[in-house]
Amino acid sequence: MLFILLGAFLLYVGAEALVRASVSLATRAGVSALVAGLTVVAFGTSAPELSVSISSALEGKSGIALGNVVGSNIFNIAVILGIAALIHPLQIHLNVIRRDIPIMIVSSGILLALITTGTVSALAGVGLLVALAAYLFFTVRLAKKKVAPQTKSPPFSPNTGYSMEGS
Repeated sequence: MLFILLGAFLLYVGAEALVRASVSLATRAGVSALVAGLTVVAFGTSAPELSVSISSALEGKSGIALGNVVGSNIFNIAVILGIAALIHPLQIHLNVIRRDIPIMIVSSGILLALITTGTVSALAGVGLLVALAAYLFFTVRLAKKKVAPQTKSPPFSPNTGYSMEGS
């Protein structure tokens, strides 16, 4: 029980440091705090799933890797988003619905197509990584354009760890 409590505390401290550092870097780079927070935190929280998936794939247990990806996405969308909405109503910007939802649907369709073939080739993996890099590039570029007209970035809020202004 002590290790569970210690682990939970260290997880909280690490997550807080990750968010604060990403917001600080974003402010210096001219990217909105929200985009940086979502991007860095998404990679940070996906690292354990990535390590399990890579390890499983290297051991020839691709079913575990694929189940890990799909299960993690379902859990994050259903449970985490649901809990967040229960705590505080979520505001969804129209540009998210217009841009990101179609990308999520296309990505899910590609995953479904890959699953039906029974294998994900190295070429498909490279293609998915290139698509991820392109999506991140354009997201950061779009975020910089939104922040650029302002004279400075929104102030850092010690209460929440980041500012939601300008997002």
